[in-house]
Amino acid sequence: MTPNIHYENREVEGERLELTDNTAIYWLGPNITLRRCSVVLGVPGRWLSLVSGRLLDCTIQAKRELVDSRWTTMGLKGCRFKGRFSGNEFGHRRGHLDNWQFGSVEDCDFSEARLDLCRFHGCDMSTVRLPKWPCFTILDPLKYGPELLSMPWPGDFTPVILEGPLKEQPSTVALTFYAPAEAKRSRATLEEFKAAVDRFDFIAR
Repeated sequence: MTPNIHYENREVEGERLELTDNTAIYWLGPNITLRRCSVVLGVPGRWLSLVSGRLLDCTIQAKRELVDSRWTTMGLKGCRFKGRFSGNEFGHRRGHLDNWQFGSVEDCDFSEARLDLCRFHGCDMSTVRLPKWPCFTILDPLKYGPELLSMPWPGDFTPVILEGPLKEQPSTVALTFYAPAEAKRSRATLEEFKAAVDRFDFIAR
């Protein structure tokens, strides 16, 4: 039987939380507040349940690639992210999940993280430090989507989807990609991606 480890209905300050037991499911929330904590993630995304809460001035380190986690139920302020994150979502995405109203990102630092296929919702990206190239971040993708799609991109890469069932949500304010992974998926070269990204001043890199 898989054990469930709960952090809920309390405030934790200045502690190191090791969420690394691959035989356990970890629950953050409901109503958890972590202040100045170090949170070490070593389990697959499916074993990490982000219910609701606040992380304030914490360091979140992924010891293995964290895939498809939804931070849109967590209020993140002054946090630093390290490690590899793929398909993660951050911020305030209305109605996306239960407890969506708690989702936020403010004054967070992702500069030491590797983000690929990650989305930011409903937050002020001017307060967020982003990873540098070979990561790149499309800011305000809905506004600039038509311009992005009017230009050729390497291989079969599509920077933003504006129509159909997979179209970006109105809350999406930024999309972050890891160029080497995108180049491999799109059967293109890293040099081709760099040249394509450099055409736009609204792409952070």
